Amino acid sequence: MRKNSILKETGAILCACLFFFSGCLPGKYPLIHKTDEGGYALFVNGKPFLIRGVSYNPAPIGKGFNYDLYTDPNRPWLIDGKLMKKMGVNCIRVYSSGNDVDKLRDFVRQMHDKFGIYTIVGDWLGLWDSCPNYGDKLFREKITGRVLKIVNALKDEEGILMWVLGNENNYSCTGNIAFWTTPEIEKIDNPALKIQRRAQIYYSFVNDIAKKIKEIDRNHLVALGNGEATLLDAASKICQDIDVLALIVYRGKRFGNFFNNVRHIFDKPILLSEFGADSYNAYKNKEDQHMQVVFLESQWKDLYKNTVFSGNKKGNCLGGIVFEWSDEWWKHNEGYTPDWSVHNREAGWSNGSYYFDITISINASPKKPTIHLKNSGQNNPRA
Repeated sequence: MRKNSILKETGAILCACLFFFSGCLPGKYPLIHKTDEGGYALFVNGKPFLIRGVSYNPAPIGKGFNYDLYTDPNRPWLIDGKLMKKMGVNCIRVYSSGNDVDKLRDFVRQMHDKFGIYTIVGDWLGLWDSCPNYGDKLFREKITGRVLKIVNALKDEEGILMWVLGNENNYSCTGNIAFWTTPEIEKIDNPALKIQRRAQIYYSFVNDIAKKIKEIDRNHLVALGNGEATLLDAASKICQDIDVLALIVYRGKRFGNFFNNVRHIFDKPILLSEFGADSYNAYKNKEDQHMQVVFLESQWKDLYKNTVFSGNKKGNCLGGIVFEWSDEWWKHNEGYTPDWSVHNREAGWSNGSYYFDITISINASPKKPTIHLKNSGQNNPRA
């Protein structure tokens, strides 16, 4: 297998970055410095920090969307964390706080203290709740209260990197998922204007939460979770209290003009909060880890050249989160519990049994991308 050599000279680049950013005074907590040319760099503990992360929700066979990682008595992260550390992973992303925020605190602490791995903590903002409605005052208050409870519980943990509000909730504004509306919106005749009004209501809600977070936690970054660049034009006019754009991007081997396009729409630092490729080859009708590596290698190269660590002083990418750490068999037929123990191998585009099972199979055996990610990150700037 070919080794990724894109970061072989990162040591020299890191030294240059330290000199280049000598004008800023990074401290203990994460902060972002903007270059004179419009690029962005993340600092943690006073050192440049390129995010090399994975999404983490290692649901075992037979478990589904209701699997609660933090209360799992097996504590799989104690094994996974060792391999992550060997790979050079410096960050994981979790999507919710689960059923016990105290257990999440223990999880964050162990990942940081044992393995030096930071946690990006997210919240779905009620996207998968029954009848979510971002125009409803009571619903907004309920979600806001839950988020602030999480922040209050975790804000003093050294292992927290940032908060992410939402995931791809913007698609609820277009009606793709979790459709919602209000009497005000229904009075609008133009379908495009209806979407824009939903976006305004939703993003104002996100920004209100961001402001409230910063009232109780001034030390951590707050990110807007968003599917692609969809509706970012609306967000740019409203979400001025957001620090980072955490964007889900699946565009094949490369990201095209994505980074430059977002810069012109909403000039904030970008975290690719999900990217990757699945390990199932629909043409060959079988697993194909080699092709998965080819895609990941190309994607990481493209991501990296859009960071300041590559020497690109206009780089607006802070790093990326590969989706995802392990297979989740339940995703093939998430509504039918008996299928959660069946490894379905149909080549559907969103085949959950093989879709983005990047590094570890369901039995915790490392895959080829594990080695690739390790090689691609040698000499990476890390805190």
